[in-house]
Amino acid sequence: MKPIACIFFGLLLLLGSHAFSQNVLTDAIARTAHPRLLLAKGEEGQITTAIRSNADLKRVHDLVLEAAGRICKAAPLEHKKIGKRLLSVSREAIRRIFFLSYAWRMTGEQRYQDAAEQQLLTITGFADWNPTHYLDVAEMTMAAAIGYDWLYNDLSPESRNKIKDAILEKGIRTSFDSKYNYWLKVENNWNQVCNAGLAYGALAVFESDPEQCSQVIHRAVESISIPMKQYAPDGAYPEGYGYWSYGTTYNVFFLDALERLTGGEGLSALPGFLKTADYFQHMIAPSGRPFNYADSGPGAEANGAMFWFAQKLKRPSLAWNELQYLHNDKNRRALEGDRFLPTLLIWGKQLTGSVTPPEKTYWTGGGASPVVMMRTSWTNPDALFLGFKAGSPSVNHAHMDEGSFVFEADGVRWGMDFGMQNYESLESKGLNIWQRTQNSQRWTVFRYTNYAHSTLTFDDSLQRMSGVTAITRYGNRPEFYFAQSDLSPVYQGQVKQAIRGVAIKDKAYALVQDEIKTGGRPVRMQWRMLTPATVEIRSPTELLLKKDGKTLLVQVASDVPVTLKTWSTAPSNDYDAPNPGTVIAGFETLLPANSSHRFVVNLVPGNNMKADKKTMALKDWK
Repeated sequence: MKPIACIFFGLLLLLGSHAFSQNVLTDAIARTAHPRLLLAKGEEGQITTAIRSNADLKRVHDLVLEAAGRICKAAPLEHKKIGKRLLSVSREAIRRIFFLSYAWRMTGEQRYQDAAEQQLLTITGFADWNPTHYLDVAEMTMAAAIGYDWLYNDLSPESRNKIKDAILEKGIRTSFDSKYNYWLKVENNWNQVCNAGLAYGALAVFESDPEQCSQVIHRAVESISIPMKQYAPDGAYPEGYGYWSYGTTYNVFFLDALERLTGGEGLSALPGFLKTADYFQHMIAPSGRPFNYADSGPGAEANGAMFWFAQKLKRPSLAWNELQYLHNDKNRRALEGDRFLPTLLIWGKQLTGSVTPPEKTYWTGGGASPVVMMRTSWTNPDALFLGFKAGSPSVNHAHMDEGSFVFEADGVRWGMDFGMQNYESLESKGLNIWQRTQNSQRWTVFRYTNYAHSTLTFDDSLQRMSGVTAITRYGNRPEFYFAQSDLSPVYQGQVKQAIRGVAIKDKAYALVQDEIKTGGRPVRMQWRMLTPATVEIRSPTELLLKKDGKTLLVQVASDVPVTLKTWSTAPSNDYDAPNPGTVIAGFETLLPANSSHRFVVNLVPGNNMKADKKTMALKDWK
């Protein structure tokens, strides 16, 4: 096996970046005084200048200080697990220590330094940081590293030793135990979070054990390149919006530290990574909510990593969504709970002048979970938005949602996605939701199945775990945005062929078109759209959806009779989450054996009740 130094040096040469050997990086760390993470000494002044000229950053700065004041009076953290996880405690430790350390550096008020030191001593006093669920260790190490590094010159010698010893013993050294470090070889967010958290610990206490800390950092460079390859070719993140916020943010933490030390581009030059900022930006719909497929929550957030991308790529418009989020007072509570909120100031301090909205209104990306997002405007809250996905249920955190879509118009999300169900709610009932086979318990959870998504179902069967689908065709002419996917692999054994196309036509309405070929037996097909609206069957071919005083007409055209209907979203198992205020609208039909059929569904907002009744084959879409 090659020594880590050789692998590290070879990797950087392969990237075509400013290559440097292990010794060069080690020397750079050793020469860099504390604080060496995120915000160097003297850069506080840059933030002060920024908040004087930028009202949005001033609002964030004030919020961090107000929250820090409350944290000073908060009860100490306790080592309390929820199920198998200590993760909520680790995350709150980051929030408290990051906010307090920021407040101390920006104001010099002793109460913040005292409170931060006490928070650090509290977590160092824990018996362990729960290595059996290693994300907990990684995030706790990150919390301790930021506090130790930022307060290094002001901590008492006794406190400094205790914190340093905890980072080494409860963090870094546990990562060399084969019982806990399987994440070094995986291609998902665990790799990014664990490598970044441990690397921050190693950078913070480097002078205490240079040899082992150097090993952690260089190991991270080698290992984190594995999940970073998942961003190729276009930047689409396989695990969706929520886990982009998690995995990519930690990845940016790591790259920021590495590039600060070396002055080189390094790993950020890997194909697709810098393009991922566009993916994340286009995931936010006009309502301000994300396209929350897979294990994502329903809400958006202001993500500091987008300021990092905006600065690095010299494209201020990449911060557009984050700034819109900051402008909404309803988001204040969520902002205060964001453990990484200070990064908006750290990575956004060079944001000057007005930020204009993005120019492109269409984005598509390939990879393990191909997606397309299209919209009619960035500034009109009533604009149309259509998000469409392909991929495979076998992807980490994926659902059986191939061919599903979300749709917004007139400020209403008509076609929605439930997103994730709380893991502990399922694990506490004894379910293994992490095994990924066709008949695993994961696929007994309603929200994870195609039954709960806006896609097709044949003979009440699940999509095929082994199936892999792609975006096969697309077009980005503003008068006809479209995308298509051959979904046949996830319906193998159910139908001979299933191709779906989605489009926004004339900037006025959306359409979903399916072309189905059956095999040697008849098949019952269900077309489903999950919606929070009330549904009225208006005619044999029309549904009328109503919500918030707005309407959406669902028009169905087909060459075989269909039966319009609704399906309940009420839980059928005691472990399924309740789904109040939602229903599944659509139709079902019986398809003869060895037959071909076309189904066209127009989604027409109430302010534009006209849709083109002419249809054309998917192959003729241009």
